[in-house]
Amino acid sequence: MKMSDGVEQAIHSVAMLAGLQSNGVLSAGALAEFHGVSTSYLLKHLQALSGAGLLIAQPGPTGGYRLARTPDQITLLDVVLAVEGDAPAFRCSEIRQRGPNPLPGKPTAPCGINAAMLRAERVYRDELAKVSIADVLGDLRAKDTDGAIAARGCAFLELNERRRNAN
Repeated sequence: MKMSDGVEQAIHSVAMLAGLQSNGVLSAGALAEFHGVSTSYLLKHLQALSGAGLLIAQPGPTGGYRLARTPDQITLLDVVLAVEGDAPAFRCSEIRQRGPNPLPGKPTAPCGINAAMLRAERVYRDELAKVSIADVLGDLRAKDTDGAIAARGCAFLELNERRRNAN
């Protein structure tokens, strides 16, 4: 199964936004710059994340994005479904009914291949649903023994985080 680059970009962006202060936002341009990706392509995915209720978009020249939920309330599955949609990866087109010798009538038994693929996808989705952004960040912190990864992110946020006035 191949996912779009947007999934990776979206997960990394959500993880970056988890480091913001409660009144902070980060622009799409800053997120794209940090990850070395196209702003317009990333913006499409940030809008999808916002539409799915994972991000809040703050409009205006000092606006940007922030998490709509805490990192422990956002799973990898949430991000994947926001970017890729919720349609199954495998779609049975019932090819048993095509070709020079199709099965007579409408098949009464479900296609075994389709059933197996859907079972596998349920397992895959169940595993993604078990992993939150907080889990990913915790694992990253545990592996960042010299603090270089954290320092890079903190330095970038220090320069690029926009703080909104509380109303």
